[in-house]
Amino acid sequence: MFRRTFWFTTGVAAGVWATTKVNRKLRQLTPESLAAQAANKALETGHRLKDRALDFASDVRAGMVQREAELGDALGLDAPAEQLPGPRRYTAIENSNNPKYIETTTYSYNRNEDH
Repeated sequence: MFRRTFWFTTGVAAGVWATTKVNRKLRQLTPESLAAQAANKALETGHRLKDRALDFASDVRAGMVQREAELGDALGLDAPAEQLPGPRRYTAIENSNNPKYIETTTYSYNRNEDH
C-alpha cells in the first residue's frame, strides 16, 4: 500500500513539475514576451556600446593631450620667450634692400596681356 502511494505521489509531483516547466517555456515564447526580451537585450547592448564609446573618447582625448604635450616640447611652445629663436620675418625685411634672388625672365605673368 505504501509502495503504491509513494509511486502515485512521485508521478503526480513529476507531472506537476513537467507541466509547470512547459507552461513557463510557453509563456516565454509568446510574442509579447519575445518583444520584451528583445527590447531588454537592445537596451543592454546600447548601454554597453555607449560605455565603450565613452571609454574610447576618453582614451582619444588622453592620447591627444599627450601628443600635444610632445609636440609642444618638440617645437618649444612651452619654453620661455628668451629661449626661443628670433622671428624670421625681421631677417627677411632687413635683407629686402639687398635681394639675393633676382628673376631674370622675360615671361610676363600678367594674364590680361594674352587677350
